[in-house]
Amino acid sequence: MVKTVLDKGWLAARSTEVEINGVQLTTTQPPTQPLNSPWMEAAVPGTVLGTLLKNKLIPDPFYGLENESIIDIADSGREHYTFWFFTTFECKLSNNQHVDLNFRAINYSAEVYLNGHKEVLPKGMFRRHSIDITDILHPDGQNLLAVLVYPPDHPGRIPPEGGQGGDHEIGKDVAAQYVEGWDWMTPIRDRNTGIWDEVSITVTGPVKIVDPHLASSFFDGYKRVYLHSTVELVNKNALVAECSLNIQVSTELQDGTFLVEHLETQHVSISAGASIHYTFPQLYFYKPNLWWPNSMGKQHLYNVEITVNVKGYGESDTWSHHFGFRKIESHIDSATGGRIFKVNDQPIFIRGGNWILSDGLLRLSKERYKTDIRFHADMNFNMMRCWGGGLAERPEFYHYCDLYGLLVWQEFWITGDCDGRGDPVSNPDGPLDHDLFLLCARDTIKLLRNHPSLALWVGGNEQVPPPDINAALKNDLQLHPYYMNSNSSGTSTITPVIKDPSQYLDGTRVYVQGSMWDGFADGKGDFSDGPYEIQNPEDFFKHDYYQYGFNPEVGNVGMPVAATIRATMPPEGWQIPLFKKLSNGYIEEVPNPIWTYHKYIPYSKPEKVHDQILLYGKPKDLDDFCLKAQLVNYVQYRALLEGYTSQMWSKYTGVLIWKTQNPWTGLRGQFYDHLLDQTAGFYGCRSAAEPIHVQLNLATYSVEVVNTTSEELSNVAIEASVWDLEGECPYYKTSEKLTVPPKKTISTLEMKYPKSKNPKPVYFLLLKLYDVSDSRIYSRNFYWLHLTGGDYKLLESFRERRPPLKITSLTFIKGLSYEMRMHIQNTSKKPDSNAPLYRNNFIRRNGSCDELDSAESFDLLDGEKHEISLYEKIRRNFSREHNKAKVSEVNGTGKGVAFFLHFSVHASKEENKKGEDTRILPVHYSDNYFSLVPGEVMTVTISFEVPPGVTPRVTLHGWNHHDVHTVL
Repeated sequence: MVKTVLDKGWLAARSTEVEINGVQLTTTQPPTQPLNSPWMEAAVPGTVLGTLLKNKLIPDPFYGLENESIIDIADSGREHYTFWFFTTFECKLSNNQHVDLNFRAINYSAEVYLNGHKEVLPKGMFRRHSIDITDILHPDGQNLLAVLVYPPDHPGRIPPEGGQGGDHEIGKDVAAQYVEGWDWMTPIRDRNTGIWDEVSITVTGPVKIVDPHLASSFFDGYKRVYLHSTVELVNKNALVAECSLNIQVSTELQDGTFLVEHLETQHVSISAGASIHYTFPQLYFYKPNLWWPNSMGKQHLYNVEITVNVKGYGESDTWSHHFGFRKIESHIDSATGGRIFKVNDQPIFIRGGNWILSDGLLRLSKERYKTDIRFHADMNFNMMRCWGGGLAERPEFYHYCDLYGLLVWQEFWITGDCDGRGDPVSNPDGPLDHDLFLLCARDTIKLLRNHPSLALWVGGNEQVPPPDINAALKNDLQLHPYYMNSNSSGTSTITPVIKDPSQYLDGTRVYVQGSMWDGFADGKGDFSDGPYEIQNPEDFFKHDYYQYGFNPEVGNVGMPVAATIRATMPPEGWQIPLFKKLSNGYIEEVPNPIWTYHKYIPYSKPEKVHDQILLYGKPKDLDDFCLKAQLVNYVQYRALLEGYTSQMWSKYTGVLIWKTQNPWTGLRGQFYDHLLDQTAGFYGCRSAAEPIHVQLNLATYSVEVVNTTSEELSNVAIEASVWDLEGECPYYKTSEKLTVPPKKTISTLEMKYPKSKNPKPVYFLLLKLYDVSDSRIYSRNFYWLHLTGGDYKLLESFRERRPPLKITSLTFIKGLSYEMRMHIQNTSKKPDSNAPLYRNNFIRRNGSCDELDSAESFDLLDGEKHEISLYEKIRRNFSREHNKAKVSEVNGTGKGVAFFLHFSVHASKEENKKGEDTRILPVHYSDNYFSLVPGEVMTVTISFEVPPGVTPRVTLHGWNHHDVHTVL
């Protein structure tokens, strides 16, 4: 098969401004250059709104209050956002070749015109369309294509008060529901009308391969594994096709070569014009490399290629896909009532987040998806929930989840708000066309089912589908016996079954009817997820914080850094909230109107939580407010995950944070902003979700060790040191040798400093879990704490105590890609050579798939050598001719903790305009917003790409290093 993606050269025009029809557009009167109104360059894939923004015909809807100046489809009428899209392509066929025009998704319906011929594409946002255009192609190979795209049938109206899903009318269609706005999202004015996913033409011979299904079965403790595969074959010819059908399975070796592990050939005959489903004989593998979720092991992927050769023609079509051998099981835990997931027979404690979509205007790209998914892996998350009001995510999303080990919970397009449980109640029977919903669901299943990262299907968000749809999905997605909860992987013989696993529509992953049913929340569908606001950090650890075993949604704050506010809002949006003191002593934050529009969630909750920003003193300006917000973000999200992990398996089986990011410039529930800059909460999560972790229980002040791995942790100990604001260490304690069972959280020593004589009101606590034999670090965790009833206001004067730093950097450059290793030392105290923990020599853990992943051992500058060190990986990828080493020293004013240090990367410019955003984004940091006690050393890796012609500048800031220090 030869595939050509049609993603360039598209034009667009509003249908009411085009006076000719589709036949004329694609025969005698196509748009001509130079372009004349109403034609403009189009964003395909993309939406009408994206096209208008590309041509600067509307302001950026995500900037400030500009969305309010864009007419909503409810006021303009559907015809205002009904658009023509036009392009040309070359395609000239040889004998017995066939060509299809493919649309992977359109919203919502369309008319397609090709060289004067018309085809109607039926409704539905989540379905593929394929048109055989063999007989329509122009003989000279020059083809004219026009597509008239219509918006959803029921775009709805946005009530003055906004609301969850607007007036809920969008729920009558099979479409994304967030487009009418939510409590975290502004309305999308065109409701995402457009050719929003890939368009392509594919050329094959007489026989075409359609939707192969790959599945696997496991026996004898995963020593004996079988690959099952079924493929649909379509004979487009008027003659019987005698076919040679090949399946090849290969794996990539470290040096980039491929090892073919299986090559099987079968012969099949297909009648003229017929289609058949063919099941290959199962392929046997002995102890194949398994695919594991993030932090549990490596994400081994095999390449499966299926080829059909037709007698008298040759190779007719080919299909390939990565495949991971893994078994996912799920059941409700009798002890906690929470849903448990097992991967390859290993229970996995779920720590992840809710995902809406990458961008609200559907500006989707492989590059953006790669960054999004890698960010989630960098936070040590192991699951992402694709929320039901968003998308059936695209294959590119799943591709990177496969690579980075993120399990995916994929919901269908039902929400309680729009489908029977909202205010006002609407659409109690869900979408109007149930057959269309099921058609889209089945097509989505075929599109995504071969991805190992896809863990479960869920009927809807806070709602179950209507009874007939729910029953059909339960039937369609019933598990094959091999994937039911059993010991089949340990049996010695293959149990006879009626059908091969690959003959099921799926059969390899569970279907759950709704996000609060059957082991999620209270399991009965009551609104029992949440809460969604600021919390007292210690409350996360209390037994009565959350009643149920698996929380599918728990939300919190999400203020970005000040540079993002300035980049996404006019100056009137730079005003920080007013702090209004109430009669009960609590603070109510009053944000400016732009923050309110961007769904700002406050850092206080009157009657329950005192303002967490004011604990650090009243902020002076935007920069001060946002920096203090980052302190709170870090504390809140670390405490959230540590609190759940503290009761891992004894009370909880998993938690998903609402949410990990925003598809626009929103101000709540995010670990990185829409411009792809991380908040400090990102690194709080990264710390808390380590596979092996040491933590302080904020409710009891006991030090706990978390071992989520499948191996016992032995010969380890804990070092706990307290540091005051003068840089002294008034409290130091180490534990006895510890043994931590697998999949267990244990309580060890109590941190008694607050009970000591004359404890300081504000202090720092550094915990390290280390290997007793060689002092290498498993986990390092740094806290800032105050005594009961106190606050952090003493940290204000601490800003002037600036300890000296020494920064050694090693930079590798390859083209536009940079990889940097920053070796930072707090030199305000000479390290004790007899106490080597100061070096933070971290133990390496396998499981990363990224060649340059930061979760590696950072020992290069100290001379350590490993079998495959990070340095060697970098050296393989980056030319040694473009390496730079630099040593920077930052003078200090005294001994003390270097607190809340964070790097950032900027474009180097001689002159910057006031308010100009010079950041280079995205950037991947192995750690950020970190602190160093006197004498301590930390190594941070930084990787990024620069725009052409740009020289990067890396800077370091900190709470008590508030001047900008340029280190590159």
